[in-house]
Amino acid sequence: MNADTPPPSPETQLSFLAKLQRLFAEGDFTATYKFALLVALADLAVEFGADDGNELDLSNRKIAERFVVLYWRHASPYGTGQQGSEPGMLVQNNGAQAVVLTAIHAFRSTSLATSAEQARNKPGYAGLLSKVAAVVSAQPLTYLQNFGGGSDPFLYERSMRGTIRLKPGVAFCLRRFYPMVRQMCTAHWVKHIKSNQRNHAILGDAGDLEDFLFATSRQSLTIIGVALRKLDGPHCFYCGGGLNQADVDHFVPFSMYPRDQVQNFVLAHPGCNRSKSDSLASSAHLERWMNRLALKDDQLVEIGAAAGVASDERTAHRVAEWGYTNVHAAGGKAWSSAAQYEVVDSGYLDVLRGTPL
Repeated sequence: MNADTPPPSPETQLSFLAKLQRLFAEGDFTATYKFALLVALADLAVEFGADDGNELDLSNRKIAERFVVLYWRHASPYGTGQQGSEPGMLVQNNGAQAVVLTAIHAFRSTSLATSAEQARNKPGYAGLLSKVAAVVSAQPLTYLQNFGGGSDPFLYERSMRGTIRLKPGVAFCLRRFYPMVRQMCTAHWVKHIKSNQRNHAILGDAGDLEDFLFATSRQSLTIIGVALRKLDGPHCFYCGGGLNQADVDHFVPFSMYPRDQVQNFVLAHPGCNRSKSDSLASSAHLERWMNRLALKDDQLVEIGAAAGVASDERTAHRVAEWGYTNVHAAGGKAWSSAAQYEVVDSGYLDVLRGTPL
């Protein structure tokens, strides 16, 4: 792997987006696995890639771990029997139920694990992961790059060692266009489930399908909110004011990176949360968040375990660095307080890299 490979040119980036659009328009999506694979590759590019043109090796097993996380909630019944629906597990394959969902459902039933994070410590998890990895290898990894009546391996190459290698510039493009890639995948994923006639009786007239599939569970947010109040005190993370009511806020916005890490949660006034909305936070907030990671990570890990949410300080830090780097490259701004913003300059990246200002 060449450490000096430059980022792809603007023309190459546009070509990548054009091929991705063709993949969605001309690909054969008989199940939701291909959407999950694209989400997994994009997530892993953010968490393990860099803003250069280098290739990136990813093991089938690491991709399978992300599949378990993505499908974990899907392997439980959807619906409450209200609004004309009949509770049941949503079908995500045009034929028999998706094998990954069936395997996770069986594992949940026997292990009594309540979250994908808790499942990692249960007997049988390694077997579940091996089964999912085999399905991922045989199906979406084999067929994702077939579209338009042919094959165009523009994303990755297969390896005999149970790994794939993202091609030069692909990790960069997945990182740069991550929100777009994720939005395209989730929109098509929801559409695929809604279009399956076997799901019509389960869905009824309910309109919360996307939240069920991809949002943080309310139960987890409640557990996190109570624990953060004990950990950080009854104060808004942003303005410092006392809290009566509090929102559990994603420090790096959920709209930017919709994968939960307990280190990314803070308590905020509802007003501050609404005002910040989908923006990154200013340098003063960022420095305080970084100090919190350094001082309280052990406690945050415990909170994550109780809430069934991933806990990885390194990943949370890398996601934050990725987010601020993208906003800096775009000449964007960060939220400071109500209607107050500041330009994201190179000083932000110095904070994230531990360089004194």
